[in-house]
Amino acid sequence: MKTDIQIAQEAVMKPITEIAGKLSITPDELELYGKYKAKISDEYLEKIKDNENGKLILVTAINPTPAGEGKTTTSVGLGEAFGKLGKKAVIALREPSLGPCFGIKGGAAGGGYAQVVPMEDMNLHFTGDFHAITSANNLLAAILDNHIQQGNELGIDPRQVVWKRCLDMNDRVLRNIVVGLGSKTDGTVREDHFVITVASEIMAVLCLADDMEDLKARLSRMVVAYTYSGEVVTAGQLQAVGSMAALLKDALKPNLIQTLEHTPALVHGGPFANIAHGCNSVRATKAALKMADYVITEAGFGADLGAEKFFDIKCRMAGLKPDAVVLVATIRALKYNGGVPKAELSEENLDALKAGIVNLEKHMENLQKYGVPVVVTLNSFVTDTEAEIGFVKKFCEERGCEFEISQVWEKGGEGGIALANKVLHTLETKESRFKVLYDEKLPIKEKIETIAKEIYGAAGVSYVAGAAKQIAKLEELGFGNLPICMAKTQYSLSDDQTLLGRPQGFTMTVRDVYVSAGAGFIVALTGSVMTMPGLPKKPAAYSIDVDENGKITGLF
Repeated sequence: MKTDIQIAQEAVMKPITEIAGKLSITPDELELYGKYKAKISDEYLEKIKDNENGKLILVTAINPTPAGEGKTTTSVGLGEAFGKLGKKAVIALREPSLGPCFGIKGGAAGGGYAQVVPMEDMNLHFTGDFHAITSANNLLAAILDNHIQQGNELGIDPRQVVWKRCLDMNDRVLRNIVVGLGSKTDGTVREDHFVITVASEIMAVLCLADDMEDLKARLSRMVVAYTYSGEVVTAGQLQAVGSMAALLKDALKPNLIQTLEHTPALVHGGPFANIAHGCNSVRATKAALKMADYVITEAGFGADLGAEKFFDIKCRMAGLKPDAVVLVATIRALKYNGGVPKAELSEENLDALKAGIVNLEKHMENLQKYGVPVVVTLNSFVTDTEAEIGFVKKFCEERGCEFEISQVWEKGGEGGIALANKVLHTLETKESRFKVLYDEKLPIKEKIETIAKEIYGAAGVSYVAGAAKQIAKLEELGFGNLPICMAKTQYSLSDDQTLLGRPQGFTMTVRDVYVSAGAGFIVALTGSVMTMPGLPKKPAAYSIDVDENGKITGLF
């Protein structure tokens, strides 16, 4: 069996100018990054702004397991299948982070015969967007520390600096550091921290900004510290906005690449879904809706994180109205949720499937709360049995959800035609009555508890003393009317990653709360989720190499 990278490297790509031509984008409206990658110019985005919107299809999944679900693979394959059916479709995806690529999760280009290419470029440096975000983030950190060193005109309390440096790599030793050691000219000694670039607020800001004007306004609002008297200090007050915007000028433009079957794909932005809001950029999604009749986009991790934030943060802020949701699961993952060890998932086990399908059931119920029609798809494995598939099909249809098998990993677009037809049928026969889960004007605790109870299934929420105090402070400072971005483990509906299936009766613990004023949401940290991940004992980096001809191996 060929690996994903082998399949991708054997693909015959078309020049990106030819892919752009499918969308009536001229070569002059592209900024080329070699033959197969390009950024879309502001001039083209302005030209299409009054086009009618296409249909917006969200792809999400059950909670991830070691057995794999195939959410991105399904997104890509569904877009290819629409192409096979003669439909004008565009895929809108996130850019991968280097951290997972060299850590344990791997890349995010899809898999098998449902991939976006060039796969190596996308998973590594791509068009430099993440480097630009990292540079802008760390420029702000440097300006902040320099301000304190050069007289501290704003009265910043060094003990209340909340802006963190960032690096797009899993590096646990940078979570908590001390800066300013040395002589008096080396700065003020203080505790500092790093987050991974995809958890930086600048990543969220870039992904939620409509244009340069909006980007600069959001950057200006970002809270970086507090004064000795407890007042907020913003990036705007530090006069850092213009220089950050200059670094982000090109990163703000959506990237265009293609699938193995030459379906256009906009790949832009990539905030983590268990830490940040987990969606590709608003600019890319809105542009895709003006370019095509059907737009397939995805949200990060399971629907409890990705879909909830897509709906309650991205759609709320951007005025998007999704028309359908595709919920991805696998027989193997459902059996894993039912208690079967990974080594035994290939064996038929209807009892385990019945026990584990409650995870899928909860995600179905959650999505239906938003009023959007749901199609459940099983990402097919050769070990799936007719009895197992039949059980899941009946289970879904009895609960008002359409159901279809997906074989896109093995067959590309051809393997997604049945799913594409099911989605088309759903779009034609079921109206989306999309609504958000909560009113953002509710008190912060009430919004957190709504998400915890309605989406996660918690019995209640407890707050450590510091978190409760911070909530009161944020409401006093006027940030109480913002939506909530929950930072939670992706592996469970709860904040305990060991609780599989559909946990009930648990209490969720909020250990910290802070404002991302530029992004426009409040972040609530739960459980042990880290904003700077670490590497596993045997990171994927051990297996990645490049030969004398420049061919990369081991990337997955």
